[in-house]
Amino acid sequence: MASSRLKYMSLGVLVFQTTSLVLTMRFSRTLQSEGPRYLASSAVVVAELLKILTCVLLVFKEHSYSMRALNSILRQEIAHKPIETLKLAIPSGIYTLQNNLLYVALSNLDAATYQVTYQLKILTTALFSVSMLGRRLGVYQWLSLLILMTGVAFVQWPSESAASEKEDLSAGSQVVGVTAVLVACCSSGFAGVYFEKILKESKQSVWVRNIQLGMFGLVFGLFGMLVYDGERVRESGMFQGYNTLTWTVVALQALGGLVIAAVIKYADNILKGFATSLSIILSTLISYFWLQDFEPTGVFFLGAVLVIVATFLYGYEAKPVPNPSRA
Repeated sequence: MASSRLKYMSLGVLVFQTTSLVLTMRFSRTLQSEGPRYLASSAVVVAELLKILTCVLLVFKEHSYSMRALNSILRQEIAHKPIETLKLAIPSGIYTLQNNLLYVALSNLDAATYQVTYQLKILTTALFSVSMLGRRLGVYQWLSLLILMTGVAFVQWPSESAASEKEDLSAGSQVVGVTAVLVACCSSGFAGVYFEKILKESKQSVWVRNIQLGMFGLVFGLFGMLVYDGERVRESGMFQGYNTLTWTVVALQALGGLVIAAVIKYADNILKGFATSLSIILSTLISYFWLQDFEPTGVFFLGAVLVIVATFLYGYEAKPVPNPSRA
């Protein structure tokens, strides 16, 4: 009963986190306000720092709030195992790139189009799973990937309303947004499978692994911030343009990886697909009624339905048919 409660609680939090992050991030990047807009690279750095602190607290809780035990675990698993720790540098760097790309994508795409297109990460994850983990996909999964690609193609299909709005958009902004999403999908697929491979090859706590990821993510994030926004940071500081909405975005982004870890632990693929589909529907409705930056078309609606169907189908596992002769 408790595990069932945890399962649905983790999925509920996933729906809330996914939907809220996309909408608040989109709103924060398009909101017209006085003063400079916050730096996306800075938000990524702060999110990594929050993630590290949260994971440290979770490890602290796992060891009965003992500072001695926490110190021992961190030294044994991180400081004394440099090779194991360094393995996390690759996915961490890719995740840092991905997090920055999501800000680029939502600065140029409406929330609904972003949410549906980003589901292509299912395709990239599946392909990397086959090539890196030797995983075999069933007929339903291959069929779902075909439906997924068709659905995303429909979502990106140009419409008359989109053509008439081109004058209001900066040149190539739609292309920039879609390109950012596609690169993020590829990076998400590779980093996710690589991280899964590392988790399966070791017995370390998932929270300790997330601390290692966060450490490298913090270093890469700081480097990226200084390279791309160094001058602006020196002029107005790292926290320029921060407000309540910005801190909400940062907190939701930090929560993301931890929620996924909880879902992997307590739920299954079918329920995760249900949560993703519900998030797409909510994002589309809120993007249309609240943000008012999205006009749904029949082609978009068809594409979104296909993506939702594909998400469900990918998590479906055909049950073996019972043999009557053995009944």
